[in-house]
Amino acid sequence: MGNHGADPKHGVFLGNWGAIGCTTPQKNIITYSLSANRQRPMAGAAHAAIFNVWRRFRHQVLYVAPPFIIAYATMNWAIERNEYLNSKPGRQAEGESE
Repeated sequence: MGNHGADPKHGVFLGNWGAIGCTTPQKNIITYSLSANRQRPMAGAAHAAIFNVWRRFRHQVLYVAPPFIIAYATMNWAIERNEYLNSKPGRQAEGESE
């Protein structure tokens, strides 16, 4: 088996290795490229990152902060209440006898 030859099933030339398929060039395929020295993938990244983070934070803080504040206040109250109820004055206030 070489690089050239007929397809054993149909008897047609498939093309060289790596170009298997039609022997005529493909049409209606458009490719674009940019020179390597013209590409600037990180152009303005630091500036955009700072202002984009601020913009997103500013728009989302009122959706995120109030539930966290409420959850923190509730958890803080629950911890203090638990510590009080498990202390000697808390047990006496609740009427539990030892």
